[in-house]
Amino acid sequence: MPIGVFDSGVGGLTVLRALRRALPGEDFLYLGDTARLPYGTKSGATVARYALQTTRVLVDIGIKLLVVACNTASSVALPGLAQAYPGLPVIGVIEPGASAACANAPRGRIAVIATGGTVRGAAYQAAILRHLPQATIATRPTQLFVSLAEEGWTEGSVVTDIARRYLDPLMAEFPEGGPDCLVLGCTHFPVLAPAIQSVLPQGVRLIDSAETTALCVAEELCTRGLLRQPSEPGQVGSARFFATDDPERFARIGEIFLGEGIATSDVSQVDL
Repeated sequence: MPIGVFDSGVGGLTVLRALRRALPGEDFLYLGDTARLPYGTKSGATVARYALQTTRVLVDIGIKLLVVACNTASSVALPGLAQAYPGLPVIGVIEPGASAACANAPRGRIAVIATGGTVRGAAYQAAILRHLPQATIATRPTQLFVSLAEEGWTEGSVVTDIARRYLDPLMAEFPEGGPDCLVLGCTHFPVLAPAIQSVLPQGVRLIDSAETTALCVAEELCTRGLLRQPSEPGQVGSARFFATDDPERFARIGEIFLGEGIATSDVSQVDL
C-alpha cells in the first residue's frame, strides 16, 4: 500500500519531496485540504476534526502509514488520530523538527517561527524541552509567510521586508549573536528560506523538518517490515494528488513546493 500524506494545502509538498527522495521505492497519496486552509488560524478542536476527515479519505483508499505534513495539525491532532486508527502508524513533523533543532543548538538557543495555531499550542517548545531541558526558546507567529508562499512570492524586497519585520524582534530576544538555529515551523516556509536566511544574523542555521521526518518514516517502515525497495536502479514510486478545492491552482502552486511539475489531470478533487 502507499504512504498517505496530508496538509492544509500545498506546503506539505516540501515534505513529500523529501519523502520521495529518501524512499524511492514507495508510492504516495497526498491530500491538500485547500478549501479550508489555513489551519493555523483555526482553533485546535477544529483542526483536529479536519485532520480526522482528511485521514478518513486516505484510509478508505488504503495506506500503510500516515504523515501529518502540517505543523498545526501535528501539534493538536496526533492523539485523536492514534485513537481513531490504532493500527495505523502516524508521524507528524514537529517531533523530528525539534530533534533536528536540538542537534544543531550547541548553546541550546533555539528560535521557532510558525503559524499562530502552532505557536499557541506550544508543541515545539514541549518537544524541544523533552530533548534539551536546558534550552532557551523564543517563538513568533509569522502567518503572512504562508500567504507569500501560497502566492509564489518567494523573493524580492517585499518578502525580505516582511521577513525583517517578523524576525528582527525575535532575534533581539537572543543577545550576543542570536540563536543557534531557527526552526521553520510550517511546511510552507522552506520555499522562503533564502529570504529568511538573508535577514538573520550570521551563523544562525535554518531547520527544515522535512528531511528529518523522511528519516523517521524510513525508520518506522523498517521497524515494521513495511519498507518497499525500488525494483530497479533509478526507480521512483508514484504519487497521486487530491485537493478539496481548485485542482488547477493546486497543480500550479504545488510545483513551487514539490520542485517538479504537477499536471492538473493528476489532481483529483474530493469532498470532505
